[in-house]
Amino acid sequence: MYATERQELIEHLVTAERRVAVVDLARRFGVTTETVRRDLDQLESAGVIRRVHGGAVAHTRASTTEPSLAERTGRASDAKRAIARRALDAVPLDFDGSVYIDAGTTTAAIAEELSRRPAGIRPLEVVTHSMTVAHLLAGVPGLNLTAIGGRVRGLTAAAVGAQTVDAISHLRPDVAFIGTNGLSAEFGLSTPDTDEAAVKRAILSAARRTLVVADADKFDAELLVSFGGLDTIDVLVSDAAPRGALADALSVADAEVWTA
Repeated sequence: MYATERQELIEHLVTAERRVAVVDLARRFGVTTETVRRDLDQLESAGVIRRVHGGAVAHTRASTTEPSLAERTGRASDAKRAIARRALDAVPLDFDGSVYIDAGTTTAAIAEELSRRPAGIRPLEVVTHSMTVAHLLAGVPGLNLTAIGGRVRGLTAAAVGAQTVDAISHLRPDVAFIGTNGLSAEFGLSTPDTDEAAVKRAILSAARRTLVVADADKFDAELLVSFGGLDTIDVLVSDAAPRGALADALSVADAEVWTA
């Protein structure tokens, strides 16, 4: 097989699988790992992929890439709704406790599902720092909503900063639904922004039970700032089951995986 043919196949694999490993590619093509690394170097120079430790990911998955809330809202909307419905199995109609909802489009889908919660049942305490979630849930019968303030980050419509982190540190919600931009075996949960990471870290520390909600496109992505290890996850809710190193690492961390 010519190098150009092999590189075209590697490009297709990165697109389909989101991440490739040097060792796996060497075994697949029957070449040395040094040959694969040269292929990856050439593909990275061409702007096709981005090298990461042990392999490569799609070029668009840079560590600081963060689409706006408006851009993300329409992406994988069916998957996000399915994830939201599955995640709310953690909060049945007779649930007697409090819920924290993080900022993000998948967590906003959870808020939309909660807004249709039947009236006349046990009131549910909901806390959020997301302006989007607060807007969706304000005035919904059967929900007692607390919105945490702070400096609102325009890109995500989320309150951030020391005031927000301090307010969360004084809470102990029974269940927290947390979104993430990246989820990998080595880097854990990650996001591009340091202020968002600080808020998410505070939620992880505060909650009695943590459900991370993320579609499969987040698997193996590593953004700039890690805000928690896989051992901080009680349940991962996604539209597909993780595979490979991520699946193994989640198992070692004793994290449950729920598939929508």
